[in-house]
Amino acid sequence: MEYKLNAVRVFVTDWERSLAFYSETLGMPIAYSGAEMGWAELDTGAAHLALERVDTDDDESADLVGRFVAVSLQVDDVQATYDELRSRGVEFVSGPERQPWGGTLAHFRDLDGNVLTLVGA
Repeated sequence: MEYKLNAVRVFVTDWERSLAFYSETLGMPIAYSGAEMGWAELDTGAAHLALERVDTDDDESADLVGRFVAVSLQVDDVQATYDELRSRGVEFVSGPERQPWGGTLAHFRDLDGNVLTLVGA
């Protein structure tokens, strides 16, 4: 049996606004977009980052939004990406910080408060 990561889902409340944020502000190419389903896939290389609209009237679904989603996006230069995204208005929880294992991390929020991580050498 062989497994390949297909997509990592990020739950959002305003799907169109979030799709614009990820595709335009962050600059991720759209691989698929289905407004009627509230589903989009952004091309991040080997696997896609999927945006899934949730029903905010459903308590269980609403609990999926606005949290640390444990998604790490690898970039060539964390500092340069951090600087560029900040200039585009992206809110960072923490700036680039060198980790004991040698990599650099920076955490940012999307428009729903989901926290994602930039990671690089």
